[in-house]
Amino acid sequence: MIRKIVQIDRDKCNGCGLCVPSCAEGAITIKDGKAVLSADNLCDGLGACLGDCPMDAIQIIEREADEFDEAAVEEHLKAIGKPSPHGAPHGNQPHAAPRHHHGHGGCPGSRAVTLEPVAEPAGKVEAGTRQSRLGQWPVQLHLVPTSAPYFQDADLLIAADCVPFAYADFHKDFLAGKALVIGCPKLDDNNFYLQKLTELFRVSSIRSITVMRMEVPCCGGIVMAARRALADSGKDIPFHEITVSIRGEIR
Repeated sequence: MIRKIVQIDRDKCNGCGLCVPSCAEGAITIKDGKAVLSADNLCDGLGACLGDCPMDAIQIIEREADEFDEAAVEEHLKAIGKPSPHGAPHGNQPHAAPRHHHGHGGCPGSRAVTLEPVAEPAGKVEAGTRQSRLGQWPVQLHLVPTSAPYFQDADLLIAADCVPFAYADFHKDFLAGKALVIGCPKLDDNNFYLQKLTELFRVSSIRSITVMRMEVPCCGGIVMAARRALADSGKDIPFHEITVSIRGEIR
């Protein structure tokens, strides 16, 4: 049958593997240093892996292919020890906010999800009951799909990953109402951050950009990547930089 299916350009692929966890069906694997489609009947053709390829090596095409087979997917996931995307949710949390999933693909840890805000309880806030202001999942720059709907018309907060630990009121003062991405320019590839942010700015209608960094010199890399990405994207977006001291003070 003729249907939509993933096609991977081996010449463009650098074998980074970011597409692998994005495929809920486990249809993509790394072989000989390149991403490959394991079998046609494991690919649903919806393209959840597209946004996670920094090399633009994946596209959706139409060609003769075996029909997508959910039963085969279940057997394949069992064989490789990967959770089923159709399984029961983790835990039964009576006060958890509803979660809206966008798209069929993505492993449980990296699937794009928009989280509904939950109102703070009235009166005194007891330990462990304060509500998170996080509005989406995932948040790590390596994992977020640049085309995720929560980036459209969003105020974007780019935070060095030490900032929420150093600044006690991060959720209340800065995170509320914003889309979030986090990263560490010292431990990760800042050139990858540059490429990912450039693509994010290009394809999404970001309204404003706030970058929060720590005062340590190496943390300036995430600001540099964000500024260069904005310039490379050709967009004109309001840009704000905030520095946090290691004692949790705004500089």
